[in-house]
Amino acid sequence: MPGDNPMEAARTIAGELPDFPYLAELPGRGPGADLTGRAAGLLVDIPVEVTPRGWRIAERPGRDVRRSRSLLSSDLDAMEETLDGYQGPLKVQVAGPWTLAATLEQPHSLNPALADPGLVADLAASLAEGVTGHVAEVAKRVPGATLLVQLDEPALPAAALGMVPTPSGLSRVRAVEEEILRDRLRTVLAATRAYTIVHCCAPGYPFGIVTGAGADAVSFDMSLLKPADYDELAALAEAGKGLFAGAVPPLPSVPAASEPGDRRPRQERTRTTPTDTAKSIAELWRKMSQPPASCAPQVVVTPACGLAGASPERARAVLRRVRETAAILPEMMGELG
Repeated sequence: MPGDNPMEAARTIAGELPDFPYLAELPGRGPGADLTGRAAGLLVDIPVEVTPRGWRIAERPGRDVRRSRSLLSSDLDAMEETLDGYQGPLKVQVAGPWTLAATLEQPHSLNPALADPGLVADLAASLAEGVTGHVAEVAKRVPGATLLVQLDEPALPAAALGMVPTPSGLSRVRAVEEEILRDRLRTVLAATRAYTIVHCCAPGYPFGIVTGAGADAVSFDMSLLKPADYDELAALAEAGKGLFAGAVPPLPSVPAASEPGDRRPRQERTRTTPTDTAKSIAELWRKMSQPPASCAPQVVVTPACGLAGASPERARAVLRRVRETAAILPEMMGELG
């Protein structure tokens, strides 16, 4: 979420998504509130620190870890106050082991932790233990909630393809074998003891690796799907997996070029409605050759990616679009059926 006020963010989320809120992340507050810093603060027995280049594994705990945990505590306080008495699904999210390994430096080297397989195994085990405690804390604060845990893995495709750069930028960390990618991911997913989602808004979502690791749902940017992905998504739908469809862009679209005879203002040429968004999901379902009646029960409408770069007004509008689209989708799919 944008901004630096946890209570404002929590109230926005609860107001726009009263049936499916989530714990806010506010990376605009700086180190410790960012994707890597929040997950690093959950690590058990692996201290970290901030350097001019980013986050690095350290020799001993210090103020950077304390700051990360303090920021998380303030987010939890705001969530707890806002959701007092709430009953229903509640999502929390944290960086997955591969994104953490790709963005944390080794303790005595500039290389990413990803380059050391033994260190990656230690990180996954430590993160699993930390996530277990985090989920327990959220459950204690909102006892009526049914928790869903999302692992954010934007670096997973790069790790799988050998595209994570070394510090010089002249070479890449060697691609990780699929079996190891699944195993480390499974270590963290299994520790949550909750419904699990793996989110990735980078091109080349590795659906097979994610579901092979035991995730209950996949979360993806619809605009990045390729025709080859439709068969994989269809297989997941038939297996009963959840599909968190990133259908609403976090930032406004660039106005389209004028076409002959189109006299509408530029801003109106990119203006869409919840019905348009629902139609895009229905079209995806058609390409997957799935029965219309099964779409609404399995699909969760989401923003395509995080909202930290959006204005507060845009973030509210995106969440509102998500809610309105979800309300329209069942009736639309029923008519198609």
